[in-house]
Amino acid sequence: MLKNLMYVTVYVTDQDRALAFYTESLGLQKRVDYPGPDGRFLTVAPGDDSVEIILWPGNPGQGPAVDGAESSVVPGPVFLESDDLTEEFKVLQSRGVEFADPEPIPYPFGVRLTAFDPDGNRIELRQRSRGRSSDS
Repeated sequence: MLKNLMYVTVYVTDQDRALAFYTESLGLQKRVDYPGPDGRFLTVAPGDDSVEIILWPGNPGQGPAVDGAESSVVPGPVFLESDDLTEEFKVLQSRGVEFADPEPIPYPFGVRLTAFDPDGNRIELRQRSRGRSSDS
């Protein structure tokens, strides 16, 4: 039986630069750094070990364009949850993280914000509505 989301891959142009951003700017933790025969296998994860993000060499991007959608609403490949996104925003902003919008935005399921890594990959940050535990 499938039970967990194990990895999400984000394609980056420079693994060391991406590692610095995801650990120093976003505050995630380095999990695996293995120089294997097929390339460097490098992962980071939030403190709860819910999922690991693979930082893999490749062509970074912001996802496919959707007809009629504004670029700011095309979701990124990674969603990270916060208990207090407004406070988290202040911390990340002080670390130099760039965002699609000037501040967190209320939406039907809580509060949302999109950050960008150094390659332009979108990182979706979310805070669930109070009282909702399984919607995102």
